[in-house]
Amino acid sequence: MDIGDAIERKEQSGHVILVSIDFLDSKMALRPLIAICGPTGVGKSKLAIELALHLSQQGFSHGWHGAKVINADAMQVYDGMPAITNKVTQEEMQGVPHVLMGFKAPNEQYVVGQWVRDAMAEVEDAHHKKQVPIVVGGTSYWLQHLLFPNRLAQDSPTDVRSERTSEPLSDRLTQSISSLPSDLLDLFNALPDPPPSADTDPEAAYALYKLLKELDDAVAQRWHWKDTRKVIRSLRIIQESGRKPSEIIDEQSQEELRPRYRTLCFWIYANPDVLKPRLDLRVDRMIGQGLLDEVRELLRVAKTLAPATQENGELTSDYTFGIYQSIGKVFFFQKILLSMTLYTIGYREFHKYLALPEPSGKEFATALEKMKTSTRQYAKKQVSWLRNTLLPALYAANKPKQTSWTYLLDATELGDHWSTNVQQPALKLCDSFLNHEILPDPLSLSDTAKQVLGAIKEKPTDPNALLNAHKKVTCPVCTVNPEQPYMVEEGEKWDVHVKGRAHRRKLAKQKHATRQEHKRRTSLDQPRTGNSDEEQDTLSQPESELDYGPS
Repeated sequence: MDIGDAIERKEQSGHVILVSIDFLDSKMALRPLIAICGPTGVGKSKLAIELALHLSQQGFSHGWHGAKVINADAMQVYDGMPAITNKVTQEEMQGVPHVLMGFKAPNEQYVVGQWVRDAMAEVEDAHHKKQVPIVVGGTSYWLQHLLFPNRLAQDSPTDVRSERTSEPLSDRLTQSISSLPSDLLDLFNALPDPPPSADTDPEAAYALYKLLKELDDAVAQRWHWKDTRKVIRSLRIIQESGRKPSEIIDEQSQEELRPRYRTLCFWIYANPDVLKPRLDLRVDRMIGQGLLDEVRELLRVAKTLAPATQENGELTSDYTFGIYQSIGKVFFFQKILLSMTLYTIGYREFHKYLALPEPSGKEFATALEKMKTSTRQYAKKQVSWLRNTLLPALYAANKPKQTSWTYLLDATELGDHWSTNVQQPALKLCDSFLNHEILPDPLSLSDTAKQVLGAIKEKPTDPNALLNAHKKVTCPVCTVNPEQPYMVEEGEKWDVHVKGRAHRRKLAKQKHATRQEHKRRTSLDQPRTGNSDEEQDTLSQPESELDYGPS
């Protein structure tokens, strides 16, 4: 029910139109949205369809009739390739409308800002039709920016950018640009599009990072220099907004985290020990459903549409756009979730295998195992994002007044257990949510919910705090080339790094070399007068002939 409905009903009943502010605020200011998130392979789409079919029944007192499923999976926006993207089939949809799915070409760029705008339009359309929008997908980063406004800087593809005029530069930015060396100034005025790959062109990648560091050091410390997509996006924001990203982040930090919608969020969970073999079987099914043929098609499209280069005797293409970079977030997200050059799961593992003149069964088994490992890593990173980012944001937004309810549904066991542990609780919570009834404590839903949700700690959600919480620092011990520094995130990851075998081995070698150099200098600095002939002969030996003994 919205304000117009309330007024219309009161006029028809003949009563004076007096609607309290509290009533409007509690029941009309935010319209409902159901979000379903969780790792790959747990049944998110299945639950979304079950909820939509339930809502399509007649006789509900809450006034909502039917639902629309809005895709929030970065892979499934692309057309075709049902195996590699794991899209639901028309038969599985059972007549439930699905939007923002399969409408982009594989090589087409589609960024979070575009999706948020498109998703908001679909949500508004659903509300206008008295439908409940159900947003479902594994790209929780997209979902988070849909739920919370004023947390997303400008994020547009090339064709949209070309149509916009840049904003005037701020005074601070003007000063920084005027101090740039000529080579970096030329780079700023002609940013590469697409960005270079740190794997194939590290010099160009690091030049972009140096440019960002000169213009906005605070934001540059947030990214790894190899993550050229993030680096160049920050530089694009500078060009288009005329301001430093850190200035925008500082402004965002002054605003409270306010939700766009009244949200019921379902986290479909499965015990990792059970989910891992389930994901392995899913990969096997994908192979049986034609994944290799889809990889061959992606190879063909890549060679047709992307500029190819010769590298180590092999033709390589730029896979930084579209589906080629989409789900590759799995590769250790930022190699630390979303690192460097990104590829689609399945594509990265099998494209080299398919390029072999006579691929063997052993090579196929290796590629298959790599794909399974990548899928498991991706699921783990999806859960990590939920624990550490999305849920803390939902909890923080509830502090002034509760606007969201998050429930963990245990999908560890399937079969009849799905109905008991997932479907039925979700349907009951959905009805209570839409009727504005008091909802149960999320920890009371199951022992698993109590254990998993109870372990989630409060984390900073302020943009400035987040910026400072993920700084990358250079390890001088592990850096071989200063133009390609070895970077690690501060905090826990740094602590793990310095305790690692590789770091400790390099540190020991450096200490040994330092001691040797100190001995050499000490020996050379000894006064020559009064030395025996043997000592004088030793001191006069060439450096290469001196034997300093054990350190």
